[in-house]
Amino acid sequence: MPRFSDPGGRPADYDDGSAPAERAPAAVGGDLGPRGWLRWFWRQVTSMRVALILLLMLAVAAIPGSLLPQRSADPNGVLQYETDHPALYPVLNAFPIQAFDVYGSVWFSSIYLLLFASLIGCVLPRVAHHWKALRSAPPRTPARLARMAGFVEQRISNPEADPAARAAFAERAVAEAAVLLKRQRYRTDVQRVDRGGETEVSVSAERGYLRETGNLVFHAALLGVLLSVAIGGLFSFNGQKVVVEGESLLNQLIDYDSATWGRSFDSTKLEPYRMRLDSLEVDYVTPEEGNAKATGQVRQYRANVTLIDADGGAADGADQGQHDVIRVNHPLRVHGSPIYLVANGYAPTITVRDAAGEVVLSESVPFIPQNNATMESLGVVKVPYGLTRDGERTQLGLQGFFYPTKFELSSGAWSSSYPDLVNPWLTLDVFVGDLGIDSGIPQSVYALDTSDMTKLTGRGTDGGVDSLRLTIGDTVDLPDGMGTVSLDAVPRYASFDVMRNPAQEWVLISALLAVAGLLTSLVVPRRRMWVKAIVVPDGVVLQYAALARGDDPTLERAVEQLRTEHREVL
Repeated sequence: MPRFSDPGGRPADYDDGSAPAERAPAAVGGDLGPRGWLRWFWRQVTSMRVALILLLMLAVAAIPGSLLPQRSADPNGVLQYETDHPALYPVLNAFPIQAFDVYGSVWFSSIYLLLFASLIGCVLPRVAHHWKALRSAPPRTPARLARMAGFVEQRISNPEADPAARAAFAERAVAEAAVLLKRQRYRTDVQRVDRGGETEVSVSAERGYLRETGNLVFHAALLGVLLSVAIGGLFSFNGQKVVVEGESLLNQLIDYDSATWGRSFDSTKLEPYRMRLDSLEVDYVTPEEGNAKATGQVRQYRANVTLIDADGGAADGADQGQHDVIRVNHPLRVHGSPIYLVANGYAPTITVRDAAGEVVLSESVPFIPQNNATMESLGVVKVPYGLTRDGERTQLGLQGFFYPTKFELSSGAWSSSYPDLVNPWLTLDVFVGDLGIDSGIPQSVYALDTSDMTKLTGRGTDGGVDSLRLTIGDTVDLPDGMGTVSLDAVPRYASFDVMRNPAQEWVLISALLAVAGLLTSLVVPRRRMWVKAIVVPDGVVLQYAALARGDDPTLERAVEQLRTEHREVL
C-alpha cells in the first residue's frame, strides 16, 4: 500500500517539481571499430534507396558519353575535338574526368560496381528469406477472424447431437475446406485449439508466393543483364567492311574498315575465313508495273556470297555448299558470329593515267548515296602520287557525283530519276594541291579536304570550266595535260557488319526472365485464407475470412466463392 504523508492523500514520494532535478547521465556511444563501420557501410549500400540513387546516377553518368566522342567508338572524332578545342581538351581528358573514355573511366566503373553490389545485397537476403518462407507452414489462424476482410459466419444448429458428433462434424468441415483450398493451389495447415471449453478446428491457407518469386526473378535477371553487358563489353568485337562485287572480306582485324572491341578481346581468337561478295541484287518496283508513286522503291536486297575457310573449304554456317545469301534482317552466322547487310551503293571503277599513259590509280570507289530513292551518290578519289602539272609533281583530288539514271532538269542541272543503272553518268570536279594526307591526322576516304587545293573544273572555277562527264567506257582528259581518267564499270558494293559478343544470348535470356518475373509479380495475388469450425453447445459455427498482401479487389468474392463451394460439399 502507498504511504501517505500529508492531508491531501498524496504519496510520500510524490514529486511536485519544486525539488531540484537530477541530471540524467549522458548517453555515450561505443566505438564502432573497422568491422562496425564496414557493417554500417554495407547496410547503406544494400538499401533499396541507395540502389535507386545509384541507378539514377548511372543514367546521368552516361550522358557525357553521348555528347562527346569516345575513343572506343570514334577515335578520329576525339582527335578532331583536340584540334578544334585545344584549351578544353586537356581538362576533359585528365585522369579524374576521362570524358573521352566515359564507359571505362574510374568514376563510371565505380558507380556500376556499387550498383552491382547493391543489387546483390538486396536480392540475396530476400532469396534466403523467401526460401525459408516457402518451407515453413502457413501462419496460425487468428483468434478473431471478424477483423479480416470478407468475414462470413454461418451457424449450423443441432441441439440434439452429442458433443462427439458435433466435434466430428467440425473436423469433417475443416478437412473438406482444406481439400477445396488445395485444389485452388493453397498451402494448408489444419490447426486445433481449445479456448475455454470451446474446441476450435481451423485450416490456415496461403498462396501467392509466386508473386515474390517473380519479384526476385526480376531483380536477379537485372543482375544477369548487368553481368552479361559487362562481360560482353570486355570480350565483344564489332567490325564494318565495305565490299565491292568480286572482292572479299577477310575476318582479320587489319582488313576491316572500322572496328571496335572490348578491353579483354583477343584478336587472335578471330576465326580465319574469307567471304567473297559475288553479286548484290536489288529488286525495284519498275515503271512498267503502272504504280508511279511506288516506282523505284526497293522490294528486296540480296547479297550472294561465297564463304571459304582457312583450309579452302566451305566455312562453318554456309548453306548450299559454300554459297549463301544475306538479306536485310536475315544475317549469316559464321562460327557463331552474325554478319549483317547494313548498306549498299555503287562503286564506279575509275582509272587514272598520267601523261605518258601509265596507270596511276585503278580501283572501284564506293560512292555514298545522297538520295536513297534515286541513288544519286557522292564520292571522292584521291591520287597522292604519279601526276605532274607544269613539270612539278602534284596531288590530285576528284569529287564526283554519280547518277544511275541521268535526268536533266529544266535548269540544266542533272539529277537521277530511277535508282537502277538505266542511263549512268558520272561528273567529276578536279582539284590539285595538298590532299593533307601527310599531316598525321586520319582522314575519311569519303571526304576531300580542299582547303589547300585549287579547283580546276566545275562550278566556281576561273573561266567556268565544266566538270568532267563520263559514262561507262568513256575516257576524258585531265586539265593541264596531267593525263586521263576513265569510267570502266559501275559495280555495286555492300556494307557488312560483323558482330561477336559471347554474352548476347545471356542478355536476351536475362531480359526475357526480367519481363516474365515482372509480369508474374504484377498479376499473381498474395493472399491468406482461413476456415474455422467452432464447436458450441447447440451446434457448430463456421467462419470464413481472408487477408491480402497489397491491393486485391477480388478478395471478398474469393471468400464468398469458397463459402458457397464448401456449403455444397457439406
